[in-house]
Amino acid sequence: MKDPASPVVRVHSGAVVIGGGPAGLMAAEMLAERGVAVSLYDAMPSPGRKFLLAGKGGLNLTHSEALGSFIPRYGARAGLFQSLLAEFGPNDLRHWARELGIDTFVGSSGRVFPEGMKSAPLLRAWLRRLKSMGVAINARHYWRGWSEAGRLRFHSPAGMVEVEAPAVVLALGGASWPRLGSDGSWVDLLAGRGVAAAPIRPANCGFDLGWSHRFAGRFAGQRLETVELSFNGVTVRGEVTLTETGIEGGAVYALSAGLRDAIAESGIAMATLDLMPDWPEARVLEALSRPRGSRSLSTFLKRVLPLSPPALGLLRELLPRDVMDNPVLLAAEIKALPLPLLQTRPLAEAISTAGGIRFEDLDEHLMLKTLPGVFVAGEMLDWEAPTGGYLLTGSFATGRRAGLGAAEWLAAAGEGISPSSCR
Repeated sequence: MKDPASPVVRVHSGAVVIGGGPAGLMAAEMLAERGVAVSLYDAMPSPGRKFLLAGKGGLNLTHSEALGSFIPRYGARAGLFQSLLAEFGPNDLRHWARELGIDTFVGSSGRVFPEGMKSAPLLRAWLRRLKSMGVAINARHYWRGWSEAGRLRFHSPAGMVEVEAPAVVLALGGASWPRLGSDGSWVDLLAGRGVAAAPIRPANCGFDLGWSHRFAGRFAGQRLETVELSFNGVTVRGEVTLTETGIEGGAVYALSAGLRDAIAESGIAMATLDLMPDWPEARVLEALSRPRGSRSLSTFLKRVLPLSPPALGLLRELLPRDVMDNPVLLAAEIKALPLPLLQTRPLAEAISTAGGIRFEDLDEHLMLKTLPGVFVAGEMLDWEAPTGGYLLTGSFATGRRAGLGAAEWLAAAGEGISPSSCR
């Protein structure tokens, strides 16, 4: 009689994909297209939870800029992504969405969105396609590494499940937003198999400045629209949102990698903020040099400059009174206000993460060199990119490469090359 405490064992003749985000789903699609039986396992009640959250305010699927500008967004990994995006780039992603019945459009910023802006219709159409292709989705299965026998282990609602398969694609995400399934627990599981990951760090994240309680209570959640944030010779135009502890927003995320690394090295990163990028400093000074009369400083500044209340509050928060009263000094600060960034926000709050499995530990198909038959995709890999569609495009591209690699591995195994089944 079977021991009720013993795990259920499942044997798959095809491939197992672990992780139901964009990278995992794309890997599953590539495998199924090539006739491979695919079983996808995900820890959450349904796939694509973080993908759905990303589309809550409008799904930024990719970007319309030319590849010559697109590829450098991947920083130190730009050379590798040049190859990945040559196989599946922004235009391919838009064509793929169209085949699902989801048309896309280019916004005023060059970002690409699905018609209707939301991620749910695209995800529903995608899951219908995968189901029609025979992909089996196993929800609420939390991966716990390998058993002593070399089987994949999962916690499931029915207890422990062990799974055998000749090919595995890991697409478990980074370590941000753990409540949506990406908790980074795979780092230790792979370390137990001799695969060391580069340290996981926040990317596309906010930063702390240490506001006063008065300032935070009044301005947290408000935006500085159309400003320019600069650091280390790079300037980004966009919006900055004031938080209870510091800043976040599109312009911040675009510079977050350099800011994060500077804080790690020096304990602080000094960015500067141009609150009036469309006005030269001479014009700001001319306005500030007008007679003030009996008006208070706040009333005077509101009258002569188009500064929003949070921008004025920021000046009062960061500048001493003698600078505020000096037109020459104040004009210079409005054009380059120093922002001493003290630390990143916690990893769990970051939009994405950097670090993970190093590409040097993978072959050209994204298979681990020390674990034949195990492929890795998406945010588990050691790369980062800013928001603006680059993150999703990179995840799709790596998922596609890993899925195709796993399909080729299985085809080779069918011709007499025996995979090690992850053992």
